[in-house]
Amino acid sequence: MIRDFCGHHPRASVVRLQRQKAQSITIPEDLVPGSKVIQVQAKGSNLLYEIISPVPSPLYSIGQVAGVVRTTAPLDLARAQDAGVTKLQVKAFERLRPWASAVFDLTVNVRAVNQWPPRCHPALLVTQIPETVPVGTALHTLTCFDPDSASNPLDYQLQFHNPPDSTSLRLRDRVLEVNTTLDCDTPGACFQHAASILVLDDGQPQMTTEVPVLVMVTPINEFSPACVPRTFRVREDAGPHTLLGSIVGTDMDYPRNSLEYYISGGPSTFAVDRLSGELHLLGPLDYERQKLYRIIILLIDYNQDWDLNSHRSGSCTVTIEVEDVNDHAPECEPPFQELTIYTPLGRSMEVTKVSCWIPQEPQRSTLSYSIVGGNSQNRFRLQGTVLMYNDSVLGPPWPEQPCTYELLIHVADVGPSIPHLSTTATIIAHLVPWKASTVATSTHRSTVSSTMTPLIVTDVETFWKPEPWFVVVVTATGAVLLLALGWLLTRILQGFAQSLQASSKPARALLPNSNQGNEGSIKRLMEAPRMEISQHFDGRAHDVCTGRDYLFNTGTGARRWL
Repeated sequence: MIRDFCGHHPRASVVRLQRQKAQSITIPEDLVPGSKVIQVQAKGSNLLYEIISPVPSPLYSIGQVAGVVRTTAPLDLARAQDAGVTKLQVKAFERLRPWASAVFDLTVNVRAVNQWPPRCHPALLVTQIPETVPVGTALHTLTCFDPDSASNPLDYQLQFHNPPDSTSLRLRDRVLEVNTTLDCDTPGACFQHAASILVLDDGQPQMTTEVPVLVMVTPINEFSPACVPRTFRVREDAGPHTLLGSIVGTDMDYPRNSLEYYISGGPSTFAVDRLSGELHLLGPLDYERQKLYRIIILLIDYNQDWDLNSHRSGSCTVTIEVEDVNDHAPECEPPFQELTIYTPLGRSMEVTKVSCWIPQEPQRSTLSYSIVGGNSQNRFRLQGTVLMYNDSVLGPPWPEQPCTYELLIHVADVGPSIPHLSTTATIIAHLVPWKASTVATSTHRSTVSSTMTPLIVTDVETFWKPEPWFVVVVTATGAVLLLALGWLLTRILQGFAQSLQASSKPARALLPNSNQGNEGSIKRLMEAPRMEISQHFDGRAHDVCTGRDYLFNTGTGARRWL
């Protein structure tokens, strides 16, 4: 028996629902199929339930006995927009009397649930740009959508990780752009920017998607290297591998001063270290041949561009001044002079002029002259290069005998260059005092050419002085030897005369005369050794001018004072 809502037993069989005639319910869209939506209950006996609209129902079903409405498919509003609102009509009827029934109107509202984060394309932004890219250049445009609702707006945020808080990039209306000038010439300011773009939807709960961003900025070789012209000074006697100095090149590109140094052309006398820029001397220098060198140093940069074959170059001029060093001694022409001077007593006169110079260094014309030896009693003096004789320094009485002086003239170069080299010229002056019979004052000069090397004995440490008895013995022995030779010659002539007498009588007549002539010749031959013996000279002499003894070498004309 079917009862009504009041519990009475009517005459007619009527099925009555326990709920209102029409009802609306809201469910989330993330219900899985088979989830319970609502349970419909009616009063009656042996009741059954069915959905009469819509037929068929794609999203919902109802249990025939229990009256529980359940979902039969995913409620995905993004895929099925008509699943948002579904109006169901549920009929309750008796199993045995189907006409005894009641209809229940149910509206099911599906509430959207934010279950999917935004999806973006591309999912990873990786790009490489040169440091010279202009400001405002678009790098990428990001395309994102919300799978839950394609029409829902999305929010985009750019976050930097390395370097933090960078202003090099910006995001404008889903477009990643260059915000400022990129400069890789500052350490740590370039090469790589790590960031991310955070995409947020407006659903509940809010879902986000993070798109990684990696922007690699490649360096560009923008600037050419340069160096400052320099001047180096080096002595001409500097040896090989002498360090002259360093060329310092600069380059504004990063890494700074990645340079190589080369000599562009120029002499092989110099070399530059390829990496350090140190300039070294390789060959000999000669101030007299070349005083100044100008070489061009070429600079080439490297490792300052992503393209390893990209190079820039620069150059500067280096001046090398060779400092003069004394390496040649003065030369005098002639180096040896022997003079005979006729001088009036008590007067001074010019003796000779000392002519010296340095043939290899004609610019070095300043020389100093001084008498360093042989100027006894200071009778000679130098006026520049002129040798003067002054007899008035002694005063009367003046010597009346000839005198000989061996003067040593020291000639040295002067000036700032060191060392100072010198040479010595020799002048032997034979002074003959003026006499009344002398018509005019004259000087006889005997010079030795510079091509000849005179043998001059200026110092004798040891010499052999024979004893008097040895001289007597040698002289007597020589006399005896000469007498023996004379006697032998006489015997030979006598034998020759006898042979002539035997062959011819006229020869006999002439024999006395011949013998007389031969005897005269023999006498002369015998007298000659005696003259030589009497004229034997042991090398000792006495100078009347100075009162000193000296040893005279007849072969070279040199004297050594005793």
